[in-house]
Amino acid sequence: MRDETETHGPEQGADQAATLLAWYDVHARDLPWRVPPLSNAAPDPYRIWLSEVMLQQTTVAAVKEYFQRFTTIWPTVSDLAAAEDDRVMAEWAGLGYYARARNLLKCARVVASDYDGVFPGTEAELLKLPGIGPYTAAAIAAIAFDQRAVVMDGNVERVMARLHDIHTPLPEAKPELKAQAEALTPDHRPGDYAQAVMDLGATICTPRSPACGICPWRDPCAARVAGTAPELPKKTKKKAKPIRLGIAYVARTEDGAWLLEKRPDQGLLGGMLGWPGTTWAEGEPVDTPPLPADWRDLGAEARHTFTHFHLRLAIRVATLPTGVDLPEGMRLVDKHAFRPSDLPTVMRKAFDLAQGALET
Repeated sequence: MRDETETHGPEQGADQAATLLAWYDVHARDLPWRVPPLSNAAPDPYRIWLSEVMLQQTTVAAVKEYFQRFTTIWPTVSDLAAAEDDRVMAEWAGLGYYARARNLLKCARVVASDYDGVFPGTEAELLKLPGIGPYTAAAIAAIAFDQRAVVMDGNVERVMARLHDIHTPLPEAKPELKAQAEALTPDHRPGDYAQAVMDLGATICTPRSPACGICPWRDPCAARVAGTAPELPKKTKKKAKPIRLGIAYVARTEDGAWLLEKRPDQGLLGGMLGWPGTTWAEGEPVDTPPLPADWRDLGAEARHTFTHFHLRLAIRVATLPTGVDLPEGMRLVDKHAFRPSDLPTVMRKAFDLAQGALET
C-alpha cells in the first residue's frame, strides 16, 4: 500500500497535468477518429462516439479498419440511424460483443429522432442514451466537447496505480484510482488530457516492461521509486472459464446456396446470421439437425473464447436438394451473395473448417 503521508496538492496536480499535455502535444498517436492536439479543427462527436463504442474490449489496431469502413458507408449519425440492421450487423462481424452493435443502432436512432442528429454535450445527457455507460459518456464529454470529465479505462487505471503506488487489487481499487484521476484532471484541455493519459498507458506505461526512463511522469511516479511498477495494478485472480459444447450444422444446396439462420436478438451473437445449431451448454449437446439430410460429422471443432466461457462447436455438414423446404427462421443465401466475412468469428471458423467438404 502506498504511504498515506504522501500528499499531492492541487498545485502539484496542475504541474503534472501540464507536463503530460506538453508530452502529448509532441507524442500523440495518429488515430483516424482523433483531432491532433493544438489543431483548430473541432472533434466530431459522432466519430468520437463510434470509436469509443468500437474500442470497448477491442484493440486500436483491430478497430481502425472497421472505423474507416463505417464512416465511409455512414458518414453521419443520421446515415447510421437510417441503415438496415442486417447491414450494420454484417459490417460489425468480427468486432465481437454484438450487443454493442445493436445498442449502436438504438443510440444512433435516438440521436437522430430526439436530438435532431446532434449529440448532447454533457456527461449527464449522454448517459441517457442507449448503450452509453459512465466511461463512454465521460470520454465523449471530454474529447468531443472539452468538458471536464474523468475518463477511466484500463490504461488510466494502470497509470494511476503506478503513479501513486496503489496495491489494492482491481476491481476493488476502482474508486481509489478514480479519485486520484479526478484530482489530476485539469479544467484546461480536459479532452486532450484524457487522451494523453490513455496514450501514456498504451505506449509507455504498458502492462509489461513499462518504459519508465522516457515517461513524462517519471519523477512523481511512486511505483517507479519503490520498484513496484511492473507488478501494478494488482488484480483479483479470476475463476477459470467453463467450457461449453454445441453443434453447428453447415449445409449447402446442390446449386451452391448456404443454409443460415438469424439468431434471436437477445443473447450472444444476437441478431447475427449464423449456422443452425444446438444450444451451448456444459454438458454434451443433443444432436438435433435443423432438417432431414445426410448429415456427416466433420470430425473437427470450431473453438472460440467468449468473455465468460470457452466454446467448442462440433460440425455436421450436409448437401441439401435445391428447393428444399426450410424451417421457420432459416434462409438460403445464394452463393454469389454469401460473404463469410459477414459471419461472427466463431461461425466463420466453422465455415473455414466445413467449406472444403461442401465445395461444388
